[in-house]
Amino acid sequence: MPKAFPLEFRRDVVAVARKGEAPIAQIAKDFGISEACLHRWLKLADVEDGVRPGTTSSESAELRELRRRNKILEQENEILRRAAAYFAKEIFPKMTYPLVGDLAADGIPVAVTCRVLGFSKQAYYAWKNNPVTRRDLDDAYLINAALDIHHDDPAFGYRFIADELPAHGIIAGPNRVARLCSQQRIWSVFAKRKGLTRRAGPPVHDDLVQRRFTADAPNRLWLTDITEHPTAEGKLYLCAIKDVYSGRIVGYSIDTRMKASLAVAALSNAVRLRHPADTVVHSDRGSQFRSRKFVKALHRNGLVGSMGRVGACGDNAAMESFFALLQRNVLDRQRWTTRHELRLAMVTWIERTYHRRRRQQRLGRLTPIEFETINQPVHAA
Repeated sequence: MPKAFPLEFRRDVVAVARKGEAPIAQIAKDFGISEACLHRWLKLADVEDGVRPGTTSSESAELRELRRRNKILEQENEILRRAAAYFAKEIFPKMTYPLVGDLAADGIPVAVTCRVLGFSKQAYYAWKNNPVTRRDLDDAYLINAALDIHHDDPAFGYRFIADELPAHGIIAGPNRVARLCSQQRIWSVFAKRKGLTRRAGPPVHDDLVQRRFTADAPNRLWLTDITEHPTAEGKLYLCAIKDVYSGRIVGYSIDTRMKASLAVAALSNAVRLRHPADTVVHSDRGSQFRSRKFVKALHRNGLVGSMGRVGACGDNAAMESFFALLQRNVLDRQRWTTRHELRLAMVTWIERTYHRRRRQQRLGRLTPIEFETINQPVHAA
């Protein structure tokens, strides 16, 4: 089954084709797709833009959303009907959690039932798996009392709250009260906040590369990093993922904000095109690569994370060299007026020049695409 190209890549190719600077056949060849495929993408883009008749993706999504909401409404009606019948029975004590289990056995999702009946599904699963400990119950009573005390007088910090707790029938030491108040962010309005200092966070992965930027097969070692460049409209950020074996950029994403979603999108695009297994993904210690979203994306796709040290650019030198080429060949060539103009320039340079025209000495004077194409039968064997 052929691989589906990422949506971001398709939009960039359509934008380059619409500029009309080259024939359609040449653009399709430059980006490594068939001419029929490019014509189809242009047709779909015309439908999305309203140039030609057809069902747009937004209309299809709206229809799916209406069907989904209709199904949820049917489930909610069933939940209310069953709940009314359940609570009408003379069964004591009345407990809602068993009803959730009965509805789940009939195919109604737990999340929908919990939302309709007014509690969280986490509470249901906690009740189902583990009983509440006595200490957790005591902490909950203490926190509720502390919130009531603090609500009555926001000037009260944990010391005053600890002094007031005996009047509410709770005896607790000041250290315990301080811990719980800190967890719940119960602070006096007069408390001084210490200034936050920006420090590199702890690594979530060990350094598995140790500056050995070599690989004997595709999808063994990937490098990733984020670069930025200003335009008249503001900064544009590029997150790229490089396969050390051939030097090919196997995935990238471009956005106007440097968030964790930028790194996750680049990783998703690379996984969608390459289908790796047990690949080491090496990065610096940026917050985007330490984020919970990125770590979950690694685990979900069976990838292994790796991180360099703080302030040691040599730990990711092979990726920095690619960004240096991009800086000299694209970013510093002129002053960029719009983000869209810079985006198309970066995409065109990566796909047309770097992948298919720029020969690398370490690859035997071959381009990354040529090197992978020649060596693909060997690795398949």
